Amino acid sequence: MDHFFNPKSVAIVGASTKQGKIGYDILKNILQYSYSGAVYPVNPRTDTILGQKAFPDLLSIPDPIDLVIVSVPPPRVLDVIRQCKEKDVDSVVVITAGFKEVGGAGSHLEEELVKEIKEAGIRLIGPNCLGIIDTASFLNASFAAGMPLAGHIGFFSQSGALCVAILDWALGENIGFSKFISLGNKADITEIDLIRAMADDENTRVILGYLESIEDGHTFMNVAQSVSKKKPIIMIKSGTTSAGAKAASSHTGALAGSNTAYNAAFKQCGIVHAHSIQELFVYATAFASQPLPKGPRVAIVTNSGGPGIIAADACDLSDLELPSIKKESVERLRSFLPPTASFYNPIDIIGDATSERYKKTLEVILADDLIDAVLILLTPTAAIDIVETAEAIVALAKNTDKPIITSFMGERKVRPGRKIFQDNGIPTFGYPEEAVAALNAMFRYRQWLNQPEKEFVRVEVAIPKVRQIFASVTEQKRSDLIEIEAREVLEAYNFTLSKNILVNTTKKAVSAASEIGYPVVMKIASPDVLHKSDMGGVRAGLENERMVEEAFFDITSNIRQRLPNARIMGISVQEMVRGGREVILGISNDIQFGPMIMFGLGGIYVEVLKDVAFRIVPVSVEDADAMIREIRSFPLLRGVRGEPAADLLAIRKSILALSQMALDFPEIIEADINPLVVRPEGKGAVAVDARFTVQE
Repeated sequence: MDHFFNPKSVAIVGASTKQGKIGYDILKNILQYSYSGAVYPVNPRTDTILGQKAFPDLLSIPDPIDLVIVSVPPPRVLDVIRQCKEKDVDSVVVITAGFKEVGGAGSHLEEELVKEIKEAGIRLIGPNCLGIIDTASFLNASFAAGMPLAGHIGFFSQSGALCVAILDWALGENIGFSKFISLGNKADITEIDLIRAMADDENTRVILGYLESIEDGHTFMNVAQSVSKKKPIIMIKSGTTSAGAKAASSHTGALAGSNTAYNAAFKQCGIVHAHSIQELFVYATAFASQPLPKGPRVAIVTNSGGPGIIAADACDLSDLELPSIKKESVERLRSFLPPTASFYNPIDIIGDATSERYKKTLEVILADDLIDAVLILLTPTAAIDIVETAEAIVALAKNTDKPIITSFMGERKVRPGRKIFQDNGIPTFGYPEEAVAALNAMFRYRQWLNQPEKEFVRVEVAIPKVRQIFASVTEQKRSDLIEIEAREVLEAYNFTLSKNILVNTTKKAVSAASEIGYPVVMKIASPDVLHKSDMGGVRAGLENERMVEEAFFDITSNIRQRLPNARIMGISVQEMVRGGREVILGISNDIQFGPMIMFGLGGIYVEVLKDVAFRIVPVSVEDADAMIREIRSFPLLRGVRGEPAADLLAIRKSILALSQMALDFPEIIEADINPLVVRPEGKGAVAVDARFTVQE
């Protein structure tokens, strides 16, 4: 990818003599920002553009060309690509719109474009993009208004319009970039290629991305997991609602994945997930300029109690901690702070604090080995000299390996201080909550870096048996397994099942109940009845023969009345499992990432409370443990008010078995085990009910 970011020569096909035309703006940007390579405008209707000799076509240029920027009408783009092939050009940026994003003929044209570049061995960014910028080589091959400052943030976006807005905002905030790339339709080069390139770029410390879709979810995760161990990757994903997904599809022709899948994927591969553009750059400015905290322990230094409390509340809602500082540190603070100051965390040096008081307090706090990071809050009182305080903080930051984050609250009076911070790589935010969010993201990334290599386990299972069951189902032109089939699948993957006997007469039901032992549960067995309880197809707590007889009649009558065409294969008589916590496990398929495993609170409440966690297959041992602890109801599994803890190892084993099943059988569209009754610690778990939907 070197010719995209450090080309020795650039040709602009479609360069224009008219101001306001994209071809004019691109050429002007390349010329005016000190790019040192050769520049070749291509336009058959003129001899010179902006003082540069123009050529009628690429083949007329006598010298080798590293990079070609294309800004001509869509029908002419393929001819340009053919000239690139003849000229041995290997890197092309197609600015032109009118391809996949407009559908119809545009989609067909993009298919032809991809075919041409594959045959020619050309790498391509776009089409339908803003262009690319590399500050190290002073290359601005875009039609953006302005050149970003040099910095250590590598940014890419599928939206060119968003690039323009972010660039303007970044110039106003003095935020620098190493690379700034508009991906457009991603006909060839994708976020995966750029993450790889930025991983090896010495000028890039932080990788930022705005995504509307990911076409190859598993490759994306593999690359991101590897790169995120070297550099932080911060992403924002749009199209996470049904309305947003529809907008994404019409915008770039992308088929957006579900927010659930992206959340899971980002967690599993160490990506810092930003949920807004503001959050994206809040995180980026901190990661790009400060060392990571060694731990979660934060000290807050403030000249006002209110902001300190706000920051403390934000810390309490995060993974950060506010420890007490050392006794020796308190004694040192007492030697120069007023008696009315707060000597504990948050450390309030009160409203008449001067720059010297801030300086001396920070010296004490930074020397305290119980503190991993410092958050400095300031409100512009009459006593404080903003510039002197900012300069003192900058000087201290240069001599510590602890991250320092600032929030100088206000606007006009604190602006000079913020400018000093921006010029010296100290993250500064308008509000304490933003500062805490940045620190929390940094700490969580530190945790990711400290994680050991993930452990994936595989156990012996009866794959041929499951393959036979699925084949039988599809031969019968069914997609849903009946319960007896679902139980056989679970049994093949070593799940413990409740006792079960399938019967088709009242007499056999009574006999089965006696064999299993009262109380029992009875359920309809039909591929056409998915939600058995809703259809009156379940009776629980049956204590005697009469109740079993009545249940058999009621269940069959209910189903025949409500679903007269349903295929009834019998009634399942089951052991009534007691004495455990009900959880749910499931498989669902995401169009971009493939199978996902779900875990959460079970029974009838899962759809109401939605207290669930997801991970993309394959699920590691560490992922499974994280899923269990992620749900809000985890304290119930751990045991409360004297109740025994649930068997967490049995839950882990079940999650891993289901993950292995999803890998072995991609034809599973969806499945759930609801409930899985988890017994007390060391007693295992029992699968009570299950549902599978498969396709050929």
